[in-house]
Amino acid sequence: MKKYLFYVGIDVSKAKLDINILDALTLKSEHFIIENNIKSISIFIKKLDRKVDKECTLFCCENTGVYTNHLSSVIVKLNLDLWIVPAIEIKKSKGISRGKNDKTDAKDISYYSYRNIDKLKLFTLSSRDIQKLKILYTEREKILKALLLIQTTKESKAFTDKIIFKEVSQVNQSLVKSIKNSISKIELKIKEVIKSNEQLSKQAQLIKSIPGLGEQTSVYLIIATKGFTAFKNWRQFACYSGVAPFEYSSGSSVKGRTRVNHMADKKMKSLLQMCAMTTLKYDPQLKEYYNKKKADGKNSMLVLNNIRCKLISRVFAVINRETPYINTYKFAS
Repeated sequence: MKKYLFYVGIDVSKAKLDINILDALTLKSEHFIIENNIKSISIFIKKLDRKVDKECTLFCCENTGVYTNHLSSVIVKLNLDLWIVPAIEIKKSKGISRGKNDKTDAKDISYYSYRNIDKLKLFTLSSRDIQKLKILYTEREKILKALLLIQTTKESKAFTDKIIFKEVSQVNQSLVKSIKNSISKIELKIKEVIKSNEQLSKQAQLIKSIPGLGEQTSVYLIIATKGFTAFKNWRQFACYSGVAPFEYSSGSSVKGRTRVNHMADKKMKSLLQMCAMTTLKYDPQLKEYYNKKKADGKNSMLVLNNIRCKLISRVFAVINRETPYINTYKFAS
């Protein structure tokens, strides 16, 4: 493992970056504040040559979504080491603490990277097409929520004067039509991005060859896995998706049920749940498995969770062997 001499903890906010530079030998630190834009970050990184050896420096920050984009793009383009850590992981590693501010948060992040170097997983930028898909998919989700909200107007029909409702309804229908057109345009753009990339197009087709998995699920799987480069195997992705069961026990007195954890990609978990329920209609093998487990007295949600795990394993299997899913069940005697 690479030995770092300096650990740079960065607390990211919308307007500014609080930066703490920790010297691994003396454990002395310096604090800086810069604006959160590409120009300011680039100038600061350039000036670091006077203070640290950048080749032996690890940059670390919390995952704050789009607010980290400027920082990550600059550092990765300069071929420097960046570690982006979930905020909850840093928070739980601090132990008991009272109060907080951006300066101490930056210091905590630098100490986290120093103490937990064995957990290091360097950040890599997603391909441009993956980034496009992520933005487009996020916009589609926002517009779908807006559509559902606007469509609730029809619920007022039975309780509103007919003439008044007719006027409101005309405006509402115009809005709904416009939003649906926008959704169609985004979905078309998503298809164009996937079609233009040979690898992503092949992955999407392989995923859709599995019964129960459709267009939107295949797109989100590609985004979540960064084109199946972010996870080594399906078990890691099952944990990320919140469908991997974990034991809850301690000594001889605490014997909790084995259950999934709430920390997960909730969107992925929701999509897998819908896919599992759809699969029961179109996959005789999984339908028989579901009925058999139910007959054995198993809880329906537990069995559906098992099916979600099976679907994930199938996805990674077809991607790894680069061939479509084959339903061997129909060949069984």
